[in-house]
Amino acid sequence: MRSTTTLTITASSVSTPPPPLPKHTRTTTTSPKRPPKQSKPPPLPSRSPSPSSSTKSHRPPLLSTFRWGEHRKSHNQINYYAELASKLAEDARFEEFFMIVETIASGAEFSALLNVELVSKGVLSVIESDEGFQRLNRVLTGFQKLGINGALEVSLSDRSVVDAIGRECRRNLERGGVDEVVDLMETLSGFAFAFEEAVEPIDVIRNCVNKRNPQAAIRYAGLCTRSDEAFCTAILEFGKRGDMASALTVFEASKHKLGCVNMYAYRTIIDVCGLCHDHLQSRSIYEELNAEKVNPNLYVFNSLMNVNACDLSYTMNIYKHMQNLGIAPDISSYNILLKSCSLAARLDLAQEIYKEVEYLESIGSLKLDVFTYSTMIKVFTDERMWQMALGIKDKMLETGVTPNIVTWSSLIRACAKSGLVDQAFVLFEEMLLAGCVPNSQCCNVLLHACVKALQYDRAFRLFQNWKNNSFQKTNRSLTLGGSHIAINVPFKPTVSTYNVLMKACGTDHFLAKALMDEMETVGLSPNHISWSTLIGVYGGSGDVKRAVQVLKTMRESGVPPDVVAYTAAIKVCVKQRELNLAFSLFADMKKYQIQPNMVTYNTLLRARTRYGSLIEVQQCLSIYQDMRKSGFKPNDYYLKELIEEWCEGIIQDNHQSLGDLKSTSRRDLGGPHSLLLEKVASHLQKSTQSIAVDLRGLTKVEARIVVLAVLRMIKENYHPGKFMRDDMFIILGVQEVGTAVDKNEFDVKDAIIKLLKDNLGLEVLSLGPKIPTEIRINVKNPFNSQPDLHETLEGTKSSNSPTRRPAVLHRLKVTRRSLYHWLQKKVQSENRRLVTHSYPQYFVDS
Repeated sequence: MRSTTTLTITASSVSTPPPPLPKHTRTTTTSPKRPPKQSKPPPLPSRSPSPSSSTKSHRPPLLSTFRWGEHRKSHNQINYYAELASKLAEDARFEEFFMIVETIASGAEFSALLNVELVSKGVLSVIESDEGFQRLNRVLTGFQKLGINGALEVSLSDRSVVDAIGRECRRNLERGGVDEVVDLMETLSGFAFAFEEAVEPIDVIRNCVNKRNPQAAIRYAGLCTRSDEAFCTAILEFGKRGDMASALTVFEASKHKLGCVNMYAYRTIIDVCGLCHDHLQSRSIYEELNAEKVNPNLYVFNSLMNVNACDLSYTMNIYKHMQNLGIAPDISSYNILLKSCSLAARLDLAQEIYKEVEYLESIGSLKLDVFTYSTMIKVFTDERMWQMALGIKDKMLETGVTPNIVTWSSLIRACAKSGLVDQAFVLFEEMLLAGCVPNSQCCNVLLHACVKALQYDRAFRLFQNWKNNSFQKTNRSLTLGGSHIAINVPFKPTVSTYNVLMKACGTDHFLAKALMDEMETVGLSPNHISWSTLIGVYGGSGDVKRAVQVLKTMRESGVPPDVVAYTAAIKVCVKQRELNLAFSLFADMKKYQIQPNMVTYNTLLRARTRYGSLIEVQQCLSIYQDMRKSGFKPNDYYLKELIEEWCEGIIQDNHQSLGDLKSTSRRDLGGPHSLLLEKVASHLQKSTQSIAVDLRGLTKVEARIVVLAVLRMIKENYHPGKFMRDDMFIILGVQEVGTAVDKNEFDVKDAIIKLLKDNLGLEVLSLGPKIPTEIRINVKNPFNSQPDLHETLEGTKSSNSPTRRPAVLHRLKVTRRSLYHWLQKKVQSENRRLVTHSYPQYFVDS
């Protein structure tokens, strides 16, 4: 039994009755009534269903196909089927629409008879439906498969359809569906659809950037009419977000898509390198051009110089190479060179370039612009040459160049840095008279000038005027009075403004805290500088507890304390002599992996004016070593003096005058102080159970300090009644057999023996130069010394160099018996001192 299908057409679909179906597709009905006879066009011949129209139930197509050449029909019959298809399209019934079109062999000829308005209405209904994007894609795909693109191209050019597609695209972009939008654009590109009119290209590209989707940006840029501009826009937008990797991906794709070397794209990617602070990558891109033997144009050279302005030598080399290629620099090129000179603090070279530009202007080759003058003003400002900066301003006015806000700000800063607050205000008024509206940066410079000159009240008055959005414009200086005309200033204070004012609070922490609260009220968030300034204000008032508490408050407010905040708190603790708390904060920095800076280290190393205990010395030496490992160069002399004083305290009981010793120390310290401090630090970290003092590489004064440091460590770690376990060994030096003994070693030996015997009464034995000849001494780097004798001897046994001569080790030994008696005397002496201070003198004498 053959299956049949029935097409049900409602009255709203067509106005004329449908033609009869062929016999083999006509459905048998059980209705007793037959419809009245009507004049009908003859049915189309049947054909087997095409694969594209077959369904799972293997239903035959709605209508049979026929060939127009073989079956000529009247014009009204063709129009009838076109009208039927148009009505189906109007109702957005495109599945039935495609089934009718599929039965027509010549789709292009049939599509010309479709009603464009009805098709447009149907497409509009599809777009505005719930699944508009998916349905529209299916409809577009169906038109493409049937080869009737022309029937839809006219409909898609309708303004209402274009606007509807644009609305749907923007709605999908807002939901993050950038891939779906690009997919639709790719499909629409086959219908000559002006999708750039429906959606702004920058909106699509920025959504690709927000989603970090460079592939979607590449696909979309390739569809645009101006692909080169779209690619460059995508590269720049990724660069603005700091996504260098995606920008490079789009750049590489543009080279393949565009099929040629596009200088605009090269210039854009080099500019992006500047935005991402990767000037080395810009050099690599420039080398690619050289490898391809392509000479960049002037704009590429300017961008390359601008990105590398931080490196004056490289910028000058690029400038010379540009000249060698015959490319004449423009005023932007010279502005970039002046900028590079300013960054490098090369005033002399900047003046030479400026004179060259002035000469070129005099012969009519160039015209100086406001950027040239402003850059030169900045150069003089950085060198505190405010008079020269004002002279540049006069030249600007003579040549008819109007200063801009950057120019005025630089001029005001020039006077402010030189301490000329009144002159800075005069320039500020000139700016207002010239019609230039000040910005926040300009006013912050004025506030900072007032604070630097300790004119706190003036700073707050300016701030109040600023908050009221009005400054007074007069015919004379603001400080001299005159007629006032109020002008509106369309800006608000910034975080930097409040930070400067907080510095004007002095020790008034209530006012500083009120400014912090006001920041949050106006919608600003305090930054690290704000919190660090608040710490300093609390410290100025002597409130150490609240100053340290600010660190915790910072962390709770979502601003992790940085090195500046911790250093400010450490300064407060040191100033108030809360040294243990200062070192505790330093330990917290290490805990949170915050790298101290030079100020942090110096503050801690200079925290004490003298050392009272071994722990304090070890603490500071540990910070000193950490400072050196971090790459900072400390000032060793101050720390060495404190350690020397601490070490000499061991012999103060002998009533020796230290004046001559200190003067001798200053004369004899010819070597690097770091060697002495490293020696002391390494010895004080060792145990007192087995002691070996390594004096190699030290002068006699430095050797004295090291030995005294070890003795003081022994003294402070000694407990009464506890006997010394080992003798104390002192390594003087290493000598190869057959070579002369170093004279410095004799001097060190004599000085140490005199110190130990005469000053301290210890028993010292010279062990002589003989040790087994199979032992080889491997003299290490002095910073990695081996103070332990056992380790030194073991290290020498492991050395098997056959080319080295046998070496002997020169040593001294301080017996443990004499060390014990010396320690006992120290304990008894301290006990007597305590008794003397605890009881009246007459009771002690009795």
